[in-house]
Amino acid sequence: MTSQDDFDSDSIAAVKPNTKDRHLAAQVEALLIVAAEPITADEIAKLVGVEIPFAVEALGCLEEFYEQSRRAFYLAHIGGGFQIRTRPEFEGVVKRYVDFNYSDRLSKAALEVLSIVAYRQPISKAQISQIRGVNSDATVRLLLDKGYLEAKERDSGPGQAYLYRTTKLFLERLGLYSLDDLPKLDGYVPDARFVENLERTLILDREG
Repeated sequence: MTSQDDFDSDSIAAVKPNTKDRHLAAQVEALLIVAAEPITADEIAKLVGVEIPFAVEALGCLEEFYEQSRRAFYLAHIGGGFQIRTRPEFEGVVKRYVDFNYSDRLSKAALEVLSIVAYRQPISKAQISQIRGVNSDATVRLLLDKGYLEAKERDSGPGQAYLYRTTKLFLERLGLYSLDDLPKLDGYVPDARFVENLERTLILDREG
């Protein structure tokens, strides 16, 4: 049986993209667009229901298409997986858009997720969503982009979901030396006063 090790990120360059299955390539592209973290060829193959070589070939087709058409994004090889990223030459205009349209003020949902992770880490997105009672994927992705969360490990159980932790930046923003300095709270979710203090601290840090 073919393993993921036989088709690592370096093998993509050796694949001649000649597949005529545009639907497969579109499926793979859709996964790359919505994935919050790099996704492996093995994971892609399982999700779209094909053998790994076909997933690798589709990735090769997309990579070549992005390069030849000089799209604003490219297929990055990261940590054994693949992710669509904006080309470095467009960072300036993207940053101007982000600065113009968004502030560092976090939404209630973001503060809620951040509080849950702070007290229950390491924790998966499914567990976060279960505690909140709503899907939290987009909110987790936002906090990853802002640098308050990171996912550097996987659950050992079925599916091997990514586990999320707060970052050093999170501690710095709150003026904490370690997670041991967090207020001691009962239950799974911190009380409203902690969430309000968290929001106030992040805003004051940005203004100061």
